[in-house]
Amino acid sequence: MNKLHQIALSKIKGVGPKTARSLLTHCGSVDAIFHASKEELLRIPNIGHVTVESILSKSYMSLAEEELKFVEKHNIEVLSVTDDSYPKRLRQCADAPLVLYFKGNTNLNPQYAVSIVGTRNATSYGKGICDDLVTELAELGVQVISGLAYGIDVQAHRMALKHNLSTIGVLGHGLDTIYPAPHREVASKMLENGGLLTEFPSQTKPDRMNFPARNRIIAGLSDVTIVIEAAKKGGALITAEIANSYNRDVCAFPGAIDQEYSEGCNYLIKTHRAHLIRNAADLLYLMGWERSKPETHGKQLRLLPPDLNTDETSLYSFILEKETAHIDDIARHLGWPLSKLAMILLDLEINEHIISLPGKIYKNL
Repeated sequence: MNKLHQIALSKIKGVGPKTARSLLTHCGSVDAIFHASKEELLRIPNIGHVTVESILSKSYMSLAEEELKFVEKHNIEVLSVTDDSYPKRLRQCADAPLVLYFKGNTNLNPQYAVSIVGTRNATSYGKGICDDLVTELAELGVQVISGLAYGIDVQAHRMALKHNLSTIGVLGHGLDTIYPAPHREVASKMLENGGLLTEFPSQTKPDRMNFPARNRIIAGLSDVTIVIEAAKKGGALITAEIANSYNRDVCAFPGAIDQEYSEGCNYLIKTHRAHLIRNAADLLYLMGWERSKPETHGKQLRLLPPDLNTDETSLYSFILEKETAHIDDIARHLGWPLSKLAMILLDLEINEHIISLPGKIYKNL
């Protein structure tokens, strides 16, 4: 595909993500848009005369050519929303950028991806939570996404690097600069196992208005957004709200009720905009993720927990045999009323012998 056309599409006045998707749907490819006639373009629903004239004017091509020279010189990937390598989680979002600029060395479609965000004025409490969380997630091999800002953001990137986890910094400016400047060293290390990602072309300054747009990419790249420490207003809460609008999970760590930088997290939890979590185990439980286990040949013999009574043993053994079991199947097999079954399931879950999965399905730990 013509990289020049990919870049050019993002520079046409009046063509945003939704209009571009309409153009792509009807024309079939980015290249076809630029070869379409005026009559063909006008037949596309919701594409008016002004937009068509903007496309046909080609006035944006010189800017696109300059950008193409820049990305080629600096080995930057240009990812169109139609490319296979474009982040699949982000592509699902209606306002996903038409084009992303990426410099780094990692897969943008990992098995697990978490965004970690928070205040720029992180306290020792918040930094400690961040350190523990990333350390505990290291075994799972998650990709850590944040915004390279002061505070929680850069702490998450540093801990990911420490544990050799892929980490992506999403920028609110072009790849010809790093903001804030003191994070250049961290950004450089991220290129080895992770990278820097932006929708903004070179020479775009880190203006205030760019960062809410940047936050939607952070939310869209991940399975879950985790807010570690945040005031009641700020970028972290914006990212959480966007994640909720994408129907993605949001988690928050609670904090002391009299601390300014816990207000945002406590507010998210209070208003049911975020799940309360205390550690990585809570996150894995919520997401239904499992830590990696050594490969075994055939079924591995598992001993029953020694603290189970007769009813608990019957229930645990059935779930163990089936690997996963729906509550209705358990009830039919054991012949118990649902009231009794629910109480025993709850006891086993509280004692961390089983976990509940979406759809009233249970599994042994």
